[in-house]
Amino acid sequence: MERKNAWLSYTEAEEKEMEAVALSYRHFLDEGKTERECVSRIVKEAEDAGYVSLEEKLSSGEKIKAGDKIYTVGMKKILSLFHIGEEPLEKGMNILGAHIDSPRLDIKQNPLYEDSDLAYLDTHYYGGVKKYQWVALPLALHGVVVKKDGAVVEVNIGEAEEDPVLYITDLLIHLSGKQLQKKAAEVIEGENMDILVGSRPLKEVADEKKKEAVKENILKILNDKYGMEEEDFLSAELEIVPAGRARECGLDRSMIAAYGQDDRVCAYTSFLAMLEMEAPKRTSCCLLTDKEEIGSVGATGMQSNFFENSVAELLEGMCAYSELALRRTLRNSRMLSSDVSAGFDPAYADAFEKKNAAFLGRGIVLNKFTGSRGKSGSNDANAEYVAAVRKIFDDHEIAFQTAELGKVDVGGGGTIAYIAALYGMEVIDSGVAVLSMHAPWEVTSKADIYEAKKAYKAFLLDA
Repeated sequence: MERKNAWLSYTEAEEKEMEAVALSYRHFLDEGKTERECVSRIVKEAEDAGYVSLEEKLSSGEKIKAGDKIYTVGMKKILSLFHIGEEPLEKGMNILGAHIDSPRLDIKQNPLYEDSDLAYLDTHYYGGVKKYQWVALPLALHGVVVKKDGAVVEVNIGEAEEDPVLYITDLLIHLSGKQLQKKAAEVIEGENMDILVGSRPLKEVADEKKKEAVKENILKILNDKYGMEEEDFLSAELEIVPAGRARECGLDRSMIAAYGQDDRVCAYTSFLAMLEMEAPKRTSCCLLTDKEEIGSVGATGMQSNFFENSVAELLEGMCAYSELALRRTLRNSRMLSSDVSAGFDPAYADAFEKKNAAFLGRGIVLNKFTGSRGKSGSNDANAEYVAAVRKIFDDHEIAFQTAELGKVDVGGGGTIAYIAALYGMEVIDSGVAVLSMHAPWEVTSKADIYEAKKAYKAFLLDA
């Protein structure tokens, strides 16, 4: 059941539309390298498209009705958008669920130190990373510093052309004999992933023969630029990400290479699909979560009550809330867990079972299940639901393929699908194939991004 390459079917007009989607997506990646930045960018675009916050809608005293466009935000890191349909909410929603966090390095709470006239920031990696991939790369610092008076200072260093970049050093090849004998997981240890941030001593401090003059210079720079003191690291959320803009990849410009495509490629195409909805029959929903890379935990992860609470508030705003109505709304909903899949890489063919692998350029990927070993930790979609989704995609001429996450017993992974399925709703994973997933730079196909956007719109229309 080999699927055709989607590129072979495009008209000139479709190729033009695909390129427009790819360009918009690249801009999103450039501006959204953290979950906070993603939420901020999407809220702005949503408001421009007529969405209003749930708080604003409820405070107006107006009853929520068909046609309303509403969004909710939790702690600036999790977001849901609703386009209210004609049918009662209790009959369910069509939901696109993705996540906007990505593997990275987090700055610790007491991070800044000096050693041998070099200043460093101590880090703790977030999510599943191959640590050796993060050394000897230009890196950027994104995030916020919150001061004791509640003032929030946004930090972004390393992205502008005139900005300095940050760096994690590696051992030179000439002295790496012992290092190269280690297993890949041990070549770079987590506690050694410290960020080089300076080497210039503050002259006044050095002249007074005080120690740590380089560290003092870094603190002076942070204070001059952000009004930040060393103790402000205690209440900061600062993330280290690869520096640089998303780029077209390949001599044919057919792909995109960028940081954070897992899972922002599905998040942004889901959002684009929402923007194209007009007068939906069933309520359309786009849910963009945090913390998926570490188990969907915490107040902004899928395991929190954020989504359930948002739906309860919607029902209340419709004068239709009851506990039973909430349960029925969630149970009767249908969802695409919009998350990426592993693209087949012929350089590492032994990790894949080729008949059941996803290929770049062959369209959006349906994963009936994920998990590991014996499908552990997986949502396994019902055959009836898979058939329904197949029909929607075929009816709308969407290029799609099916896949598993590598060979049985080779590895595994998960998404938010199993958590949403706990409500009793139908859920299946559906996303874009990615090469080098979780690496500082990942690769996707423009064709797959385009097909994902079309597929998500088709699902919102007909599920």
